[in-house]
Amino acid sequence: MPKELVGKNTAKASHPVPDTGSRGSGALAASGKMLNSLAELPERGRIIHRGYVESITILPAEQAPAFTVSVVDHPAPPGGRRVAVPHLHLIFVGQRRVPGILAGTRLNYEGMVAPIDGVATIYNPRYEILPERSSGQLPKPKTSS
Repeated sequence: MPKELVGKNTAKASHPVPDTGSRGSGALAASGKMLNSLAELPERGRIIHRGYVESITILPAEQAPAFTVSVVDHPAPPGGRRVAVPHLHLIFVGQRRVPGILAGTRLNYEGMVAPIDGVATIYNPRYEILPERSSGQLPKPKTSS
């Protein structure tokens, strides 16, 4: 084979290959489906969602470290819930705790969702801890008397 053809693909494609430009593999991370509610949750696939931590599970020291968080759309009202709501598990493998994530924390998260033991689960999600929602009123300034 001539040197100028070594390493070059000389076969003609039967169908055109779309140009991905300079995005590369990073485009996949930004192509998640933004969900308004966990009721829209697909069985599998990449999602982006904003929700509240309902509960956390910390495993004993004898077990392999994994920090599990259960996420829902809205925090429970005072007195608890009367009906079941859709929820999702976020599992941080290799972590005993994740600083800043406690019950009631508001999160923005994304990752690949898959059903594990019948519950939608994301392993090692990307996440952002969001500030609590406020009533929109600014605190009243203190006056010195």
